[in-house]
Amino acid sequence: MRIALVTDTYVPQVNGVTTVVHRMVRGLAAAGVPCAVVAPAYPDTVPDTDELRIPSVSFPPYPAIRLSLPAAHRIGRFLAHFRPDVVHVATEGPLGLLGRGFALRHHLPLVTSFHTDFPGYCRHYGAAALESVVWRWLLWFHRPARLTHTPGEFVQRMLQDRGLEHVVVWGRGVDLSLFRPDRDGGPWRRRLGVDPGMALVLHVGRLAPEKNLGTLCQAWSLARATLGRRAMFVVAGDGPSRSLIEARLPWVRRVGFLGREDLASLYAAADLCILPSATETCGLVALEAMAAGVPVIAADAGGLRESVRHGLNGLIAPPGDARAFAAHVVELVMERDRCRALAQGARRFALSRDATLEDAALLDQYRAVAAATPTPESECAA
Repeated sequence: MRIALVTDTYVPQVNGVTTVVHRMVRGLAAAGVPCAVVAPAYPDTVPDTDELRIPSVSFPPYPAIRLSLPAAHRIGRFLAHFRPDVVHVATEGPLGLLGRGFALRHHLPLVTSFHTDFPGYCRHYGAAALESVVWRWLLWFHRPARLTHTPGEFVQRMLQDRGLEHVVVWGRGVDLSLFRPDRDGGPWRRRLGVDPGMALVLHVGRLAPEKNLGTLCQAWSLARATLGRRAMFVVAGDGPSRSLIEARLPWVRRVGFLGREDLASLYAAADLCILPSATETCGLVALEAMAAGVPVIAADAGGLRESVRHGLNGLIAPPGDARAFAAHVVELVMERDRCRALAQGARRFALSRDATLEDAALLDQYRAVAAATPTPESECAA
């Protein structure tokens, strides 16, 4: 069995999609399954074996996003030489479109992934009128797939309600060997100046409009007014809304994007994590935090409500309710026994989302679709 993965975002870029796709590549390699990757080239990127990197340019409104240049013939030659049994398209961008087209032209089983709530993003970027157009594009894109992965039941039901079949939940596993409570978080606490007895309140993620950062800013300002020196507030991540954080939370410690090892140690140093985004399809950050034994305060929306169980492994708040988020932060900083109980519950919950179990399921899925003959309906839907 030979698997081709096509994605419009990949390492070294840091986001949930790259985390999941890179995990797929590592899992296939560990299982001895040949895998070829088509992905954007980033500055100073050196392609690995069986990896095609396509030149890309920065997307002006969001320079961290790279748009790959047209390379249909090059990608076609690369994939034809590799001779995949399954083509897995992880994103709906330009490269994903070319990978989709290759699979359908060559009558190869197609697997797709739905990671990102792009229709929901339209509202956050002032383009709500485009939401229905984006939905039509996404449904057209995914309809020929033998399987569509999505990382949560909420999105699975949403896609099924819109007529997509063969939608499976996959991609919400967490690496329990990397994210764990017994990592040494002491160096991070010393580096950040967290005094003994202070709580480290953490936010991790892309700094962008769809992450509801206005709620974060207001909530942290309210919490800090009550807590004073009892808490240190830290943001890990970067993005187009960085200036909002700088302007409204100048006292927050910002550490930018971190590699996986550094991030795992920062989680271990934290006492609680706050995630106000209402557009998460999964909220992998929440699972990573919980695997490290960190309770999560999250918006009661989307994929986050599937992971954060109020009073068991964290606390939830109505989306956009900064006062509720602030009250939860103050509660967990002031009531350390309750915070520790939620931390224990967080780790217990994360144990049920072990990535190794998902990796084994992925191999079974690929074997099943590789053995199946594409249906005429799939070909006609292209």
